[in-house]
Amino acid sequence: MKLHASDTLLFIGDSITDSGRARPVGEGGYGALGNGYVSHVDALLRAVYPQLGIRVLNTGVSGDTVRHLKARWQSDVLDLNPDWLSIMIGTNDVWRQFDRPLNTDQHIYLDEYERLLRELISVALPHLKGLVLMSPFYLEMNSDDPMRATMDVYRGVMKKVAYEVGAIFVDTQAAFDQFSEHVYLSSLSMGWDRVHPDQPGHMILAREFLRSIDFSWNGE
Repeated sequence: MKLHASDTLLFIGDSITDSGRARPVGEGGYGALGNGYVSHVDALLRAVYPQLGIRVLNTGVSGDTVRHLKARWQSDVLDLNPDWLSIMIGTNDVWRQFDRPLNTDQHIYLDEYERLLRELISVALPHLKGLVLMSPFYLEMNSDDPMRATMDVYRGVMKKVAYEVGAIFVDTQAAFDQFSEHVYLSSLSMGWDRVHPDQPGHMILAREFLRSIDFSWNGE
């Protein structure tokens, strides 16, 4: 596995990462990491690789865009000195353009999204052992749906940035699309929004993250 003994793994993002985690930093048991994919990742790392003592932190914040990440990057990333950093951001950057079409001051268009993502990565990367970029996704099978189509464009930007900076890219949308071959994709949504996944959806996210870091059920 790519992570090593005593590594600190930090997850940052929006509500999908937040999932009700503790403040100021989600860490440890009793729901402190939230009830989403971050807690699943932590549980599996602790169960299968107990000898490594990997520390998992969660600083996701509901409603965040990449603009919000920039405002708290020092306190919620750099000051915590992670060895590994996982970023999943972009859902609200797209969503605000659809659910609040008249509030243009809240819209994060593609050029700003890419610029700020690159800026944040450039500051953090020299201090990291590894970086994982998890794509934004939309629980909609129809790729012609306007929000799904826009999300795919932002996903493409994150993929491009990941490859250019040497980060690991996790294509969450591709994972969900594969799932949709068997089950109606929107059934993974907690509600009507097709944004917030249920527990099987969060497990898919956890699985894809763990695959990306070469997690092995044998603890090797």
